[in-house]
Amino acid sequence: MNTIRSIKYISCLIFFAVLFTAFKDKASLTVDSPAFTPNGMIPAKYTCEGFNISPPLTITDIPSGTKTLAIIVHDPDANEADGVTHWVAWDLPLDGHVPENFKGGQQGRNSNHGIGYKGMCPPSGTHHYNFYAYALDTELSLDSNTDRSRLQQAMQGHILAQGVLTGTYSKGQN
Repeated sequence: MNTIRSIKYISCLIFFAVLFTAFKDKASLTVDSPAFTPNGMIPAKYTCEGFNISPPLTITDIPSGTKTLAIIVHDPDANEADGVTHWVAWDLPLDGHVPENFKGGQQGRNSNHGIGYKGMCPPSGTHHYNFYAYALDTELSLDSNTDRSRLQQAMQGHILAQGVLTGTYSKGQN
């Protein structure tokens, strides 16, 4: 089972590496959170063991010409073919401040087919959660049925900069 999880994790990393290298000449965004450090443990407050709300994020180094921001939160360690997507959101504030329990912008479907943020809830072990942020040169005309794949397709050719913040979580650890 660990071999299958490793293969899935590596597959997801390759997918996102290809996505990132497709835009290698683009600028980098900095994605931070006052709630956890890069590669640090995400507080239970933002998970199924807490309030199941999105953590606050700060996106900086937003290039001029940006019309909107987008976020994808993804768990490549999940026992699903493409991992689990916890959040897709676009048309975010250009100031880069995404407050805790953010309900603004446009919210799409997570892997459970719900709209908006779905807190972390790994069945076992420690999982990695990648908070991808994108600066786009256009506003997206998408509806709430938009999932990760559809958002990624809509962003193609419109990404001015991107960045990622990774956090970890393991149930019962904090």
